Amino acid sequence: MITVAGAPLDTTTLERTFAEASVQNKLLEQMSKSSVNYPFDDLNLLKFELDMRNEIVNAAYALNDSDLNFSNFHNARCNPRYWDRTGNGGFGLKRGAEPAAAINDIFINGGRYATECATAMMIVYYKALLEVYGAKLFNATFPQIYLMNWVIREPLLYQVGLPEKVDDMLLGDRGYFMNYDVNPQTPQWQGENVIVLPNALYYGHGIGITTADEIIASLNANRRKNATHAAFFTDTAARPDFKQLEGKLTAGDAVPASSTGTLVWKPFPPPIGAV
Repeated sequence: MITVAGAPLDTTTLERTFAEASVQNKLLEQMSKSSVNYPFDDLNLLKFELDMRNEIVNAAYALNDSDLNFSNFHNARCNPRYWDRTGNGGFGLKRGAEPAAAINDIFINGGRYATECATAMMIVYYKALLEVYGAKLFNATFPQIYLMNWVIREPLLYQVGLPEKVDDMLLGDRGYFMNYDVNPQTPQWQGENVIVLPNALYYGHGIGITTADEIIASLNANRRKNATHAAFFTDTAARPDFKQLEGKLTAGDAVPASSTGTLVWKPFPPPIGAV
């Protein structure tokens, strides 16, 4: 059920504003038929979340098509025109680089980049916000960007690092496939962060766009000897604070820019067994 300002919403009129098979209409149908109440302060906030989730899905498709390479943090790489690679494998926005152009470059020149799945999720969120905000507001909002994972607390994206148990897995959610019995020789297969897509598909960096069964089969193929636990899709999802993000769009430049602060990182130790 969807409620706006405390009252149940008849979504018929709103559905007509979107294409029939759009992500927005799929979301409206899913939320309306749910036994869970999805409350919104006003219609603008609902529209914002629908559009933001749509752009998260679009960004996942686009990143999958970008030729972005998979690697661990030790072997991460980025385009030095826009980013500085830090000692622990993160990407810091280069001084003087335009934030919007730097994010777009990952989608244009993905072959020049390599990272793991958590960082890819953050790239998806930044791209979605760029599309919703537009370049001017995006640049003003994110003058500093550090791409690594949600351990790096970007104030406006803090919630994407805090998955919670959910009754419904919605399009655009960040979900997780867990592999408890991962082979210690291939720790990168301990799980897979994914974006929930239409038609029962998921985007995971390194695995691509595929079904839950295919992801589980890939994880199960990388378990330790005599493993007893099969990989599985968890019942938790991470969602950005859509209300906070919509408030920034509404207020525009009146709200102070987001900032991760001064970033000082120690490099990772060399991999075990490295010469």
